[in-house]
Amino acid sequence: MQRGIVFRAWVCASAVASLASGVWTQQPSITWLGTLPNGARSYAQGVSADGAVVAGYDEAVIDDEGVGGELRALRWTRTGGTTPLATLGANSQSLAVSADGRVIVGWTEHPNGWRAAKWGADGSLTLLGTLGGAQSAAYGVSADGAIVVGWADDASNRRAAVRWQADGTVDDLGVPTGFTISWATGASADGSTLAANAYADRNRWRAFRWNASGWESLQLPAGYANSEAHALSADGAVIVGRAFNGLGVEDSVAVRWTPDGAAESLGTFGGSWSIAHGVSENGAVIVGAATDSAGWTRAFRWAAGVGMEDLNRVYARLLGDGSFLEAAYGVSPDGRYIVGVGYNAATNRAEGFLLDTVPEPASLLALSVGLVGLLRARRRP
Repeated sequence: MQRGIVFRAWVCASAVASLASGVWTQQPSITWLGTLPNGARSYAQGVSADGAVVAGYDEAVIDDEGVGGELRALRWTRTGGTTPLATLGANSQSLAVSADGRVIVGWTEHPNGWRAAKWGADGSLTLLGTLGGAQSAAYGVSADGAIVVGWADDASNRRAAVRWQADGTVDDLGVPTGFTISWATGASADGSTLAANAYADRNRWRAFRWNASGWESLQLPAGYANSEAHALSADGAVIVGRAFNGLGVEDSVAVRWTPDGAAESLGTFGGSWSIAHGVSENGAVIVGAATDSAGWTRAFRWAAGVGMEDLNRVYARLLGDGSFLEAAYGVSPDGRYIVGVGYNAATNRAEGFLLDTVPEPASLLALSVGLVGLLRARRRP
């Protein structure tokens, strides 16, 4: 046998032995992101593909005189921790990060209201344009950061979904017939397909898919009157959000819309509502929040063929006494990293979290066994 084959077989056999004995160097972990100085609580909204960059915001402490409470955009990195992002006014939010981690988007307070914001890898702030009006906000970004999506006002205060190109050009995506305003919440990896919403009045909100063909209304699950899209898979096929009645979150259900626009209800934990906030690149992993039968809100992960799982149960060993994960807002393209907000008992406050789920050792064990079998087969005459 060649020396290289002997070495590879030894490596695979060692991996099998380590896994079988319960020893594996890559274990699931949770990182609490803390807050900026004088912060009361924080929220993690989006995560890069490698889990090294998280976009989010915190809320400043309100003092005895009622001063404070500002929303402050932040970025967490594996090497630098939690740091503030540049703003123009007292309030700002960072809501999404590109898959490569180089671009974060959201909004910053401006003398005329809100303005869509894009932060570069060096922390530089770029204001994104409007349609001639005063305000705009960004909610989603393409994988490479070139395309940003959200909403903007025109000179007549019409609010419409927009797409900002890399050169700053603003594409007016319009408003579906029968509705008064629209906004985009997520973009495919290349920015050609968007998750979006439109509003007609207090009794009519609908989720849409937008692409070069225009606006496609997404179906409603039986028994629901309204819907809202929150995120889109990188391949543009799967949109996630919720279906509901009325304006509140009560009596809502997390929904996964398939490429043909059909709605699949993801269920709840026995409570009155659930909501989906994030989805992996192929639509196979979805994250969000749901209430249980006792009324507690819990972060969930839904996976194809598995269903909805309470992250507090799956990763209970990572949580200290009293800590829990309340809501998941974003997931990396491969489904490994999940971000959101939970209660950190060690600091006695709500904080953003980064959960590294790491592939389960059982699946790696099967892979290693397969590799050993393959190498043994190569030895046969």
